[in-house]
Amino acid sequence: MGTAIIIVVLVIIVIFAVKSGIKHGKGEGGCCGSGGTMKEDKKVLEGDIIATKLVTIEGMHCDNCKNSIEHQINRIDGAACEVNLKKKTAAIQLDKPVDDDLIRRTIERLDFKVVDIKTI
Repeated sequence: MGTAIIIVVLVIIVIFAVKSGIKHGKGEGGCCGSGGTMKEDKKVLEGDIIATKLVTIEGMHCDNCKNSIEHQINRIDGAACEVNLKKKTAAIQLDKPVDDDLIRRTIERLDFKVVDIKTI
């Protein structure tokens, strides 16, 4: 009888662990080493927008991924970023010339893969 109770408890623990893993695999909750995320205010550019770059990115899974990319791109002078997690893209508005290489290095330094950068 005692063995049966222990087995039932272990099965329940495994079920909760699997459910939690599936939830995080779908981009819900805080993955990528973060228990939560803090959303920054949207960056406003000072000058007129001279270009918009659409960057396709692989490896984003959650809001923490999205926020880390936005935060790092927004640190570039003349760039404001908004990531669309579902489309796996970042729309980067520029009010100054910014080299595609700088954008690529900034994102890939965060361990994401830049697939494409298009000026739209």
